[in-house]
Amino acid sequence: MPETTTFQILFEDAYFIAINKPEGMLVHRTAISEDRKFVMQTLRRQIGMPIFAVHRLDRATSGVLIYAKSPESAEALAALFREKNIDKLYLAIVRGWTDDTGTIDYAIRDQDKPGAEAQPSVTHYRTLGRTEVPFAIGKKYSTARFALVEVQLETGRRHQIRKHFAHIFHPVIGDKRHGDNKHNNYFWNTLELPRMLLHAWELDFIHPVSGERVVIRAPLDDLFQKALKLLQLDAAVPN
Repeated sequence: MPETTTFQILFEDAYFIAINKPEGMLVHRTAISEDRKFVMQTLRRQIGMPIFAVHRLDRATSGVLIYAKSPESAEALAALFREKNIDKLYLAIVRGWTDDTGTIDYAIRDQDKPGAEAQPSVTHYRTLGRTEVPFAIGKKYSTARFALVEVQLETGRRHQIRKHFAHIFHPVIGDKRHGDNKHNNYFWNTLELPRMLLHAWELDFIHPVSGERVVIRAPLDDLFQKALKLLQLDAAVPN
C-alpha cells in the first residue's frame, strides 16, 4: 500500500488554503522529474477540491505555501505578490557570522535558462543569533561559526536567498547547488541532518476579500529544530 502524505494546514477559508510544505517535495509535476509525489496534486486529494498556484517554494525549502480555491482568488492574491503587498519572512542557518542587519542588492539570472538576463534582486536580513561550536569541519579551524538569520525578500527570483547568501560568502547550510560542500557533508553525514536549512517562516498580508490582516506562520520541522539545538541557536528563534 503506497505511503500517504497529509499536510499540516496552517490557514483556510473560502478563498485560500495554506500548508506547511515539507522539505524535499516538489511543488508541482514537471516534465523532467521522476518524482511520484507533488504538493499540488497531493493537497488536491487531501481536501477534495481544485486549488490554484500563486507562488512556489524550492523542493529543498520547507514552510508556508499558500494556494487559492478559485481562479478569481488566485488572481487577487497574485496581485498582492506582484505589487509587493505580502511580507515574506524566511529563517536560514548560514555559514559564518553575518552582520547585524544587511541588504543584498545583486542581480541574478536563472541558470537553467540559457541566455537569460540577470534580473534586479534585493534581499534584506537581520541576524537573530550567532554561535561558535567545536566542529572541526575543515583542516584550518578546530571550531565552526554559524548564524541564524531572518530574511525578507523584496524581489522573488528563483533561488534568490540561496544565491544571495552564497554571494556574500555566507551560504545556506545544506544547499547542494550554491553552498559549501564540506559543511554540507558534515551536516548530512556526521550530524545526520540531511536537509537544506531554509524555511519559509511567515506570510503577512491584507486579505483581498475580507480586508482583514492575515499572518500565517509555519512551525519548524524536527530536523531544523535538531540543527538549532546542536548549534545552540534554538533560543534565538522568534516566539
